Amino acid sequence: MTPDVPDQSERADAAASAAPAVRAAGVSKVFATKTGDVAALSEMDLDVAAGEFVALIGPSGCGKSTLLRLIADLDQSTTGTLEIFGKPARRARADQDYGIAFQQAGLLPWRTVGANMALPLELHGTGKAERSARVSELAELVGLAEFIDRYPDQLSGGMQQRVAIARALAARPKLLLMDEPFGALDEMTRERLQTELTRIAAETGAAVVFVTHSIPEAVFLADRVVVMSPRPGRITDVVDVTLGERSEALRESPEFFDRVTAVREALHGAPVARASES
Repeated sequence: MTPDVPDQSERADAAASAAPAVRAAGVSKVFATKTGDVAALSEMDLDVAAGEFVALIGPSGCGKSTLLRLIADLDQSTTGTLEIFGKPARRARADQDYGIAFQQAGLLPWRTVGANMALPLELHGTGKAERSARVSELAELVGLAEFIDRYPDQLSGGMQQRVAIARALAARPKLLLMDEPFGALDEMTRERLQTELTRIAAETGAAVVFVTHSIPEAVFLADRVVVMSPRPGRITDVVDVTLGERSEALRESPEFFDRVTAVREALHGAPVARASES
């Protein structure tokens, strides 16, 4: 009997499943301006494993959001290569391998919560019954099952951000890109959504690349915190967090403060005590 031989698409899927969620190799970005070229990123090398939560932190203007946009194929690098699950960024975008959420929820005010969540599915021709079932799943996941028929202006800022996260997850992406999604929220809401996000990431198994200016937020959320230099952005350090399960009690623990201190020292160029040395 002739053994079954995987076809080209099956081999591609198998290769993608074994590849890192993100692989950046020698990535640089230069913007042309009226006053001359501006180097935003320089020789970035970064791997993000499947299912891993990585936070990017650094001073304003260091290229964190630029890197996220390159990963999302919203812009192209000047040099270097970027792969998403072993694919070029453009192919990953077409395959809906990632979802993206920004600081502003960006909801369509004339669409209900459910209709906003369903938008990516509509754009890709998903049938009505499947869309409805998926929206119900998403609403449960982000704790908004009772608000599916409401409109964005009837929700708090934190609830709107949960809708935006649900929308980013609609097509079941294996990667979630987040650009300061909680930056405009009050501290209490922000901490509550941080806890929600760790739960959602664990339940979906998606890798996350998360841009933030907050050291405590980065430490609470991430498996690793990538520290970047002032422009042109380079990776100057990577701090392993290794704090285990996230809970509100964790924020008051000595281990949490130790990792916050480690990231702060890395940002200021001081030696960093590794988790394995703690």
